[in-house]
Amino acid sequence: MSHPSILIIEDEPAIADTLLYALATEGFSPRWCSTAAEGLAALRAQPFALLVLDVGLPDANGFELCKQLRASGHDLPIVFLTSRASEIDRIVGLEIGGDDYLVKPFSPRELTARVKVILRRVAPAAAPGTVTVPAPAAEIVTNLVTISAPFTHDELRCRISYRGRPLDLTRIEYRLLATFLGQPGRVFTREQLLASAWDEPEASLDRTVDAHVKTLRAKLRAVAPDDIDPIVTHRGLGYSLRE
Repeated sequence: MSHPSILIIEDEPAIADTLLYALATEGFSPRWCSTAAEGLAALRAQPFALLVLDVGLPDANGFELCKQLRASGHDLPIVFLTSRASEIDRIVGLEIGGDDYLVKPFSPRELTARVKVILRRVAPAAAPGTVTVPAPAAEIVTNLVTISAPFTHDELRCRISYRGRPLDLTRIEYRLLATFLGQPGRVFTREQLLASAWDEPEASLDRTVDAHVKTLRAKLRAVAPDDIDPIVTHRGLGYSLRE
């Protein structure tokens, strides 16, 4: 049985040692790099299931490294470690593509628990081609593609297109947009969106929803900048998809 490989980029040896021990004890195969440069080299050398990334590295800012990875096509889950406890830093970390955020000092057991949750969440999407559909079920598969102009939603492949162009969405962005597409025109509160798109909604903030809606809107504008915003903000209530 293979052990998921976890890359840790952290410049404090004491913290890294604790993480290495905690992850190994839980059945993971962790590797430690103390700088961003070493971490990038490790990512080029082998695949990893998840990245634990310190924000304050000696040779780079963890947020900037995350942006660089996302821009180059890396979609591995990222958990930020930082001493910054402000709400805006948490929102920025999630907004640029992070999957989770832990403030130092933290419990190694909490980190390993969050790593397990994230890996369980991404496992079904890791190999979409492994689902075999018998020939008689072809009509069922076709019905999983729904069209709600100008959107097309392929539920089997977890893909959403806007005006004919596939959207490059994070898992949370996909879940949010899929929720909107399920009931166009319905106003969803932030609490309802947290419950539909997050595995642990009680551990997230209302502002987290706002941050992800903002990035989702930016991706829709990138496809059709002249369109009216398809996501409507209802002040004091929540959001809906324009009918």
